[in-house]
Amino acid sequence: MFRTKITKDEVNQMPVVLFEGKITLVDDLSKIQPAIAELRKNNVVGIDTETKPSFTRGTYHKVSLVQISTLDHCFLFRLNKIDFPAALAEFLSDENIKKIGLSLRDDLNGLNKHHAFKPANCVDIQTIVQSYGILELGLQKIYAILFGKKISKSQRLTNWENAELTEQQQRYAATDAWASLQIYLQLMTEEKLTKKQLDKILLQNALEQRELREQQALNNQILNQQNDAAAQQ
Repeated sequence: MFRTKITKDEVNQMPVVLFEGKITLVDDLSKIQPAIAELRKNNVVGIDTETKPSFTRGTYHKVSLVQISTLDHCFLFRLNKIDFPAALAEFLSDENIKKIGLSLRDDLNGLNKHHAFKPANCVDIQTIVQSYGILELGLQKIYAILFGKKISKSQRLTNWENAELTEQQQRYAATDAWASLQIYLQLMTEEKLTKKQLDKILLQNALEQRELREQQALNNQILNQQNDAAAQQ
């Protein structure tokens, strides 16, 4: 049985993991069909997206990058250079190929802002981990629980529309898509918890959360009393 939760401090103590396979940049229209043809040789892949960060309220950007990975080869589709090609939309809509990701609704909604399509056979890691007793929802923590390694987030807020993506950006982007696939494949080798086991875990978590809220409320009450006492002096 896996750990139900893990702290940020525990994750930070773990060795960093990076995708070490082949990375192919798809940044020219001529590269699209060969990339899709290679990906169609697989029945399951990991996917993720990156968007240029906005630091101004009310300013939003379209998805800049789509990452699609096998266990040893990741393709980075630079939508800011090639737009959202029909061949890629068709691949994501193919019911015969399973696409694995985390928080997929956000990724797919972002892609639909380029142009509408209907994704098919997509599995969101967040919807299945609880069946194995894992209560975390973030990719970094789920991966840490399963594999004892840390996925770095150092490149998350970099500019994904730079003329050239750095090696660090490419590895970061590939790692997220690859990690989702790894998590899924590992979970498929494990037995799901019984309803009785899962109910016990959820009850224990609810009790711990209630105890935490009560302690926070008590701490706030003590702090307010101390502040009132200081103000009266």
